[in-house]
Amino acid sequence: MDVPETRYAKTVDGLHIAYQVAGSGPFDLVYMTSFISNVECVWDVPDQGDFLRRLAGLSRLVAFDRRGAGLSDWPPTTESLALELSVADVGAVMDAAGSQRAVLFGWEEGGTLAALFAASYPERVAALVLFAAWAKYSASPDYPWGWTEEQSDEWSEWIERAWGTEEFWRSNMDYVSQHVARDLERVRAWARYARLSVSPGAAHAIERMSTAIDIRAVLPTIRVPALVMHRVGDPYERFEQARYIAERIPGARLVELPGDEHAPFMGDTAAVLDEVQRFVSSIQAEEAEFDRVLATVLFTDIVDSTRRIAALGDRAWRELVERHHATVRALLARYRGTEVDTAGDGFFATFDGPARAVRCARAIVEAVAALGLEVRTGVHTGEVETIGDKVGGIAVSIGARVGALAGPSETLVSSTVKDLTAGSGLVFEDGGEHDLKGIAERWRLYRVVTA
Repeated sequence: MDVPETRYAKTVDGLHIAYQVAGSGPFDLVYMTSFISNVECVWDVPDQGDFLRRLAGLSRLVAFDRRGAGLSDWPPTTESLALELSVADVGAVMDAAGSQRAVLFGWEEGGTLAALFAASYPERVAALVLFAAWAKYSASPDYPWGWTEEQSDEWSEWIERAWGTEEFWRSNMDYVSQHVARDLERVRAWARYARLSVSPGAAHAIERMSTAIDIRAVLPTIRVPALVMHRVGDPYERFEQARYIAERIPGARLVELPGDEHAPFMGDTAAVLDEVQRFVSSIQAEEAEFDRVLATVLFTDIVDSTRRIAALGDRAWRELVERHHATVRALLARYRGTEVDTAGDGFFATFDGPARAVRCARAIVEAVAALGLEVRTGVHTGEVETIGDKVGGIAVSIGARVGALAGPSETLVSSTVKDLTAGSGLVFEDGGEHDLKGIAERWRLYRVVTA
């Protein structure tokens, strides 16, 4: 896969955030990493590049450099590194990338950012995935798994003394992955990547900001589906943090992964990706159930349109079809129907009441007759799936098949519609049982005699 084009999103305080979009999968995924980030060269970094390519194979991947890191602007003051502003940056990147709603994948401190965004903007988050995340940077009596003051000071001194050197990353990789620490070429690649991500001074400033982070109070307010993953042998961030986070996010799922690698892109990455795909698929299936509603569908179609085109000519036919469309749309509005699709000379509409759909169908038949046209119409009531502006499902297929069996100026309805309109004043006659193409069982249909 070629390296995606780098673009820039403008933040609320005027900074430019570098981002890239890769892949064209069925859902958007915003990947949030630590401050060690450079979207331009990450694809060449061992482990990371391969992991991102596989994520892009599952999704439409959006990756970006945090403010002050990589190709993004450095803010004018260190106070501008505040996590609150970084949360707003995520929204700016999503807007620029054309992503209205996405799965957020955050690891390490990127997980804290993802969690805060999910709590603040739940309408824009389809699901939250956290890997090796922490809720509080510094250890305390009620959160003993954070870093102690001594560990934090040692880390700061180590940044000052050796940031970006092979020595630094060989030592650091002992925590992140001992397998990488023994691979000189990978250590060199990571040292270079760190230098291209942030300077020692920037790393210091970001670390100082991070020591004050504590999102524990936010966790219970997260109302999106959440998956929390952590390797049980991670020596860098203890597994107890994952359990703590999962217990406090309502309905969160905790997955314990074997291994001692800290990062999701090291060790058994297939297990990480499988869990992400499984989780997102389950959320999509659940949302599809949520988006199923009872509706009445109406299909109309002009009878013998090919012959009429030949008789009238293309221009006259277009004018006639425009009058037909205007008539149908006026009647759909009158009977409170919703136009879903117009294919050629036919209409597909939905109603929240079957009697109004039948009366609309008969009104259309009578109105277009004045134009010298005959239409066939079919009506069915059942559960439909709504996906954005689209409506689908087996009920739609049944409605289309019913409409196709209707004769000129005839309205056919399914037995479901007949049963649901009892007492409405509609009169039907038995139209017999029929096989509907692609539908397993036979259906009894009825003709509308009086509307």
